[in-house]
Amino acid sequence: MTYETPYNLAKDKIIMIMAGLMVGLLVAAFDYSIMATAMPRVINSLQGMEYYVWPFTSYMLTSTIAIIIFGKLSDIYGRKHVLIAGIVTFVISSILCGFSTNIFQLILFRGIQGIGGGILISLPFIIVGEIFSVRERAKYMGILATVFALADVLGPVLGGVITDNFGWRGVFFVNVPIGIMAVGLILYSLPNFKLPDVKKVIDYSGIITFTLALSSMFLALTFAGDLNAYPLWEIGGLLLFSLVMFVLFIGAEKKAVEPILPLRLFKNSIFSVSSLESLLSAALMFSGVIYVPLFAQGVLGMSATDSGLLMIPMLFSLTLASIITGQIISWRGKYKNLVIAEFIIIGIGVVLLSTMNVHTPYYLLVAYSTILGVGSGMAYPLFNITAQNAFTPKDIGIVTASMRFFRNIGTIVFVPVFGYIMNLTMVNSATTLSKTQALVLSIQNIFFLAIILALVGLIVAFLLKEIPLGEDSPLSPEEVPEGMVEKPE
Repeated sequence: MTYETPYNLAKDKIIMIMAGLMVGLLVAAFDYSIMATAMPRVINSLQGMEYYVWPFTSYMLTSTIAIIIFGKLSDIYGRKHVLIAGIVTFVISSILCGFSTNIFQLILFRGIQGIGGGILISLPFIIVGEIFSVRERAKYMGILATVFALADVLGPVLGGVITDNFGWRGVFFVNVPIGIMAVGLILYSLPNFKLPDVKKVIDYSGIITFTLALSSMFLALTFAGDLNAYPLWEIGGLLLFSLVMFVLFIGAEKKAVEPILPLRLFKNSIFSVSSLESLLSAALMFSGVIYVPLFAQGVLGMSATDSGLLMIPMLFSLTLASIITGQIISWRGKYKNLVIAEFIIIGIGVVLLSTMNVHTPYYLLVAYSTILGVGSGMAYPLFNITAQNAFTPKDIGIVTASMRFFRNIGTIVFVPVFGYIMNLTMVNSATTLSKTQALVLSIQNIFFLAIILALVGLIVAFLLKEIPLGEDSPLSPEEVPEGMVEKPE
């Protein structure tokens, strides 16, 4: 038997599935950009300025953990059930966040919300990997990834409008109708994909040690941002505890019947290279997303609104590059040259951004950041496809979740590193340079590090093995869920 797609899905059914996945993904993707706008008002209302970063931190921590854990659990219980559970968790916790009466409640509820968010940003990409053939999935992943750019462009504006007109609690309540819409679309259109030969054994030891290892590492990196409040012995103790937990986690995964992160994946060089490249791509993208607006405001004297508008070309180029890259992979069936091109383009972008100074006109800032956006956009479909193509259908869930996990790790690790570079440069330059000049130097130093990361990414890209993408369905006939009809020859 042959398949045009893994399942006999009509075009309108595919449209409904993609719409459901994109709306579900949009709920989580909007979170960061909307919250960034609303958070000053939230903190002022709840009187918790000293805990400003913690609502973000708790969400990022739990979402990163959830990506791996629920990616594996969806193998056992089915993608549809886990995805709907993720949306429901996100919506209920959003309501709880909206009714928070103090900062500690908000931090707790944001942590719960992050569990739903982790499911929502990983499961749609897993599902696309299962319902389309290897060549076709590249195209649809590129389309799916545009949701992130759309959220980055519209999120700050939407967050401002909602906060100004309905109060900060409205940024949480707006998730309710969108979530209900996503559940309705998914319930109607999506089969419950799951792997029939997976044993229903939950890796409790792996989940516990993984959660403790990542949590303590994340807390150490967060505390290190304020050495005046948190002494070095606390940070060092957390890092040591994290290391011990990681060792125990490795031991648990070696013994587990159904490990949440199978260590055998790392024996595949394509998976290892793709993981590292995903991590570097995320770090490089955020160097621009965070520090281009800061340069525009702090050095060029632009308003917050104008600096936000300045980012639209970068985010638009990111969206367009993601779609085009997916189309090229689908057309050519090859990806290695695109990975090399991605890091060359990103490298050019960060080199140009490292030359910014007090005399740099705003239009060059737009041009430089747009180049970075093109390279960053290429990464979205690329590494999901390279990793998925290197494994059997049984591993699509955990492989796809792992790519998203390593993107999050890139953000978790390097955003604080960029912050340390800025703070250290500002302190060391305080007596010799003006505040504006010190800010320029600190941002230049951040982009010098970004140049090194881009160079590492380019070198590693040449190590990536290429397996041409075929036309075959990713699922074998026995894996077709009940109710879906095979296409006869």
